[in-house]
Amino acid sequence: MTDTQIETQYSTGASRQAIEQALVAAGKDLGHLRPADLALLEDFHTMGRIATTQLADLVEITPDDEVLDAGSGIGGTARYVAGRSRCHVVAVDLTEEYCQTARWLNQLAGLDDRISVRQADVTDLPFEDATFTLMFSQHVQMNVADKALLYEEARRVLVNGGRLAVWDIVAGEDREPDFPVPWADRPEYSYLTTPDRLRTAIETSGFEIERWNDLTDHAAATMQTLLTLPPSPIGLQALVPTFELKAKNRTTALTDGRLRAVQGVARAV
Repeated sequence: MTDTQIETQYSTGASRQAIEQALVAAGKDLGHLRPADLALLEDFHTMGRIATTQLADLVEITPDDEVLDAGSGIGGTARYVAGRSRCHVVAVDLTEEYCQTARWLNQLAGLDDRISVRQADVTDLPFEDATFTLMFSQHVQMNVADKALLYEEARRVLVNGGRLAVWDIVAGEDREPDFPVPWADRPEYSYLTTPDRLRTAIETSGFEIERWNDLTDHAAATMQTLLTLPPSPIGLQALVPTFELKAKNRTTALTDGRLRAVQGVARAV
């Protein structure tokens, strides 16, 4: 996607206002906000905080890790990792509105001393070689046509032995999902690839796969359950236009095999 397409897909011009209204409506005191108060609206990927927690468990983060959250959105993963592991995290996203919102939420959650936010392209990262020991990439590559460039940049900024943690949606059967979906309002914004091609793109960029799990059935069942719950005032529908329809289309495609969900950990070699 071009920068303009990314802006069209994700920027509403009112992210902070919408989140503030949702938090107040839910009775949250913005002056005494706990990081957990944001859990339902800050993880813009399949299974939300559940997936983030499972991926963090796999990579065994320590306080000494230098972590990059590449394609961070409004910073949910960065805040979770920083709060859980007490490490330093750099959060990068192409959408400046999301970066501004992330900085504000980091302050509200009392984590701005552990998280730095940069506006940047994940295929052209503004960091020196071997800067990080761990990189999270969750639901980012679906908007990136050049997978090789994405993972070559990931390898460049990771130290030897550094870990790449991946949680992604990939193509299943030879049919597209119904649009809109959370990462693409229109088909031309979506760059789905197959699980095998995604794995190959990572491996040929200088990584050795250590874990590769197909969690499609788990993801479909979890999302089906979440869709039956009563809506909360604090939820992604406060931030993402037509979120309910996008989530339903994604869940249906995971259930019928048009989409698959993969979780992986790769080590830089």
